[in-house]
Amino acid sequence: MLASLVGFLGDFDRAEEAAQEAFTVAAERWSAADVPANPGAWLVATARRRALDRIRRERALAGKVHLLLPEATVAVDDFDDLIESGRFDADGTASIRDERLELLFTCCHPALAPEARAALTLRALGGLATADIARALLVPEETVRRRLTRAKAKIRATAIPFAVPGAHRLSERLDAVLSVIHLIYNEGCRGRVDLGAEALRLGRVLTGLLPREPEAHGLLALMTLHRARFPDADADADAGDGAGAGAGDGDGHGGGAELVLLQDQDRSLWDRQGIAAGRAVLDGAVALGGPVQHGPYVLQAAIAALQTRERVDWPQVARLYGRLAALTGSPVVQLNRAAAIARAGAPHTALRLIGSLDLDGCLYLHSTRGELLRRLGHTARARAAYGRALDLATTAPERRFLARRLEEL
Repeated sequence: MLASLVGFLGDFDRAEEAAQEAFTVAAERWSAADVPANPGAWLVATARRRALDRIRRERALAGKVHLLLPEATVAVDDFDDLIESGRFDADGTASIRDERLELLFTCCHPALAPEARAALTLRALGGLATADIARALLVPEETVRRRLTRAKAKIRATAIPFAVPGAHRLSERLDAVLSVIHLIYNEGCRGRVDLGAEALRLGRVLTGLLPREPEAHGLLALMTLHRARFPDADADADAGDGAGAGAGDGDGHGGGAELVLLQDQDRSLWDRQGIAAGRAVLDGAVALGGPVQHGPYVLQAAIAALQTRERVDWPQVARLYGRLAALTGSPVVQLNRAAAIARAGAPHTALRLIGSLDLDGCLYLHSTRGELLRRLGHTARARAAYGRALDLATTAPERRFLARRLEEL
C-alpha cells in the first residue's frame, strides 16, 4: 500500500500521512459486517482521495495567502504539475507498475547515504517502526529519525525518480539494492528483530520482478540456504561476504543463544526442504549467468550450498573464495578463504594469508588466527589472539564462545 502511494504521490511523507488517514477512516467506518470485499483496494483508493483533497486544499490556501500577502511564499505542490507529470490523473486514478520494486530502487538510490538506504528500506518496504529499525541497526532512535528525515528531504530536493532505472543503468543501481537487502539480512544475526525473514521477502519480490537477473537469484539462494540451516533460530549467521567466518572454521552461527561452528551444528535440525529450495534457486542463477563469469552473490550462494553437503569439499570452497576475492578485493573474503584453506589441510598457508590482511579491528581475524595457532600447538600465541578477539567482541554469544576457547587452552 505504501509503495503504491509513494508512486502515486512521489513523496514519502505525503504517502505515510495518506495511509494513516485511510486506516483511521477504516477504523471509524468498518464493523464486522461492513468490511469491504477488497479491503486493500478500499484503503488505497481512500488514501489516494484523501491525498488529492489535501493537495487541492493546500493549493487553494496558497492562492488565497498570495492574494492577502503578495510578498509571502508558500511551498506547496502544484496539482496541475503533478497531473502533467503522469503520477496520477485528475480523477485520482493511476496505473503504477511494480510499485514495490520502484520503491526499493528509490530507497537504494546511490545519491542517498549508504546508512540511510537500509533505514529507509526497512521503513518503507518492511513497515518497521523507528524503534525497531534502531534496535536492528544498533543505533539510537534519534539517529534513525535523522537518517530518515535527511533521506526523504534528499529525494524531494534532487527529484530522485520513483522508477526502475533503464537497462543501461540497471546493473549499477541493482548492486545498491542487493547490497541493502544483504545488509538487512546480515543484521538479522543480531537477533533484535527478525530481519532475516524480511530480507527473504524482499529477495523474493526482487527475483519475481526481475526474473532474468542472476545476481538477484544468487542473493535469494544465499539467504535461503543460510536460513535453512537455522530454521528455529532467532537470527541467521552471515558474518559478511558470505562465509560467516566463525572462529577459524569457515562458518559460524551467531544466533540468539550461542555461536556454533559448522562442524558442531546438528544437521538433523536443518530444514532439508529449505536447502533443496535454495539449491534450486542457485541452479537457476547459475544458468542465467552463463558458463564463464558469475557475480559475487552467485559465488557466495555456491559456497553456502557446498557447506550444506554431508562432506564439505573444502578445496572447492577455497577455490570459490579465491574467485570471490579476485572479484571483490575484499579482505574479509580473503579471511574466509584462509579459513577454508585451513579446513582443506593447509593451516600454515592459511596463517600466512591471514598475516597479510589489514583487519586488525576485525574480531574474526583474531579468532581465526587463534584457532589456527591452537591447532599448530602455539598455545601462548593462540591465547593472545583469542584475547584480542574477546576485546573486540560486541555480542554475548561471541564473548561466551571466545571465553570458552581461552579456558580450553
